[in-house]
Amino acid sequence: MKRLAILGASGHGKVVAEIAELNGWDVVFFDDAFPSVNGLAHWPVIGTTEDLLNDLQRFDGCFVAIGNNRIRLDKQTMLTEKGATLPVLIHPLAVISRYANVQAGCVVMAGAVVNPFALVQQACIVNTASTIDHDCILAEGVHISPGANLAGGVSVGACSWIGIGASVKQCVQIGANVVVGAGAAVVSDIADNLTVVGVPARALDSFFSDGASRCARDAE
Repeated sequence: MKRLAILGASGHGKVVAEIAELNGWDVVFFDDAFPSVNGLAHWPVIGTTEDLLNDLQRFDGCFVAIGNNRIRLDKQTMLTEKGATLPVLIHPLAVISRYANVQAGCVVMAGAVVNPFALVQQACIVNTASTIDHDCILAEGVHISPGANLAGGVSVGACSWIGIGASVKQCVQIGANVVVGAGAAVVSDIADNLTVVGVPARALDSFFSDGASRCARDAE
């Protein structure tokens, strides 16, 4: 059986490990909290990132199961530079078009759909029951949360996070390091480094400042 080293002993790591097993991998974990953390459910945690880098030859593949987008991408880059093989992990109940391109170190979870000519770059999470429609582009390190829906032609910049149940209108461009809040509806382009919330989605600062202004007017 193929041996997979998963870096990141967390709740997300549990989901990744099950998907890996469903794809025929034998799983062990590494985590920087080792030896304080020496197990995750029934899986052993046997070392730190440094231990893994020093022992890559023992494994047929490595996978980074860390929820933080920037840390996940940085750890994956480190492993790639050391020559590690990073598979794509796809749950058997996900639907991936034969014309989609899902790159190394991505996980696609149960019920997710990735439609034709979508590009999902390295170290992305396509979470449970989310949808990525035709011609979307996810840059590296993106997380599409459970139940989020991207219409056709959407682009999402590196390390951005689309929150649970959010929706993005067709052809919208979302910048890098963006957080889209849970249940938000994104109907226009979003610049880099913003947090947006609401329906329609607006930058968090303007959302609260507008709300404060309305409250002040109501009090007059």
